Amino acid sequence: MRRQPELSRDLVDYNLVSMVQSKNVPEAVPYEPHVGESRPYMRDIILGVNDGLVSIFLLVAGVVGGGLARDEILLATIAGAIAGAISMAAGEYLATRSQEEVFDREIALEQIHIAHHRNSEVDQLYAMFSDMGVADEDLEGVVNAFSKDDEVLLNSMKVLEFGIIDADRRSPYTAMWLSGVLFLAGSLPSVLPFIFTDSTSLGLTVAAILTACGLFAVGAVKTIVTNTNPVRSGLENLVIAGIGGVLAFFIGRLVEGAIV
Repeated sequence: MRRQPELSRDLVDYNLVSMVQSKNVPEAVPYEPHVGESRPYMRDIILGVNDGLVSIFLLVAGVVGGGLARDEILLATIAGAIAGAISMAAGEYLATRSQEEVFDREIALEQIHIAHHRNSEVDQLYAMFSDMGVADEDLEGVVNAFSKDDEVLLNSMKVLEFGIIDADRRSPYTAMWLSGVLFLAGSLPSVLPFIFTDSTSLGLTVAAILTACGLFAVGAVKTIVTNTNPVRSGLENLVIAGIGGVLAFFIGRLVEGAIV
């Protein structure tokens, strides 16, 4: 007869043996590292490439539908690619710099609050941790740990009150170059075909195929970080741009008919 466990340690050993015997031991989950330094710039990477792919292809579809000649189409796409890259770079620089300036202002104001209204800031910690579900009996110890000194309190408020994590703060210059360069890279599938062919219909067809491949690839590669279905993400990216391309082509046809 199997001896029944008498002590708590025996009970643990007994349960472990039972799990092994029944083959119900859970498999160890491998440690998966976080995205790391590229995380704050994923928006710029995806938006830059996607915007270049979509917007320049829509431009190509529109001007081809409008009946422009090959040289005119090539000029329009090159001009559009350069203008779009500059616009993206400038926009991301200004937006990121403005956001960082707002963060700096909030942090400076928080330092003043801590220096002159420290008790009020500590009271905010009590309220925030209570809202997070920290038990009343644990609040005192948690708040004391997070308000140990002014630097700890400032760092705590940066994260809890403003959502500012130093590792996730963005450089305006990095955001600018990523957006601009990747926009240009995304525009190439729509520009290159018209360099090598005089046929506008062939150029549009090749541009559509290259852009579709690029959009599917961007959607699929994105899932390396998001850990979602690559096929679904790629098709989603592709369908959105495809609908836009069809609309742009027929709008170009309508505009041509109205002008001519």
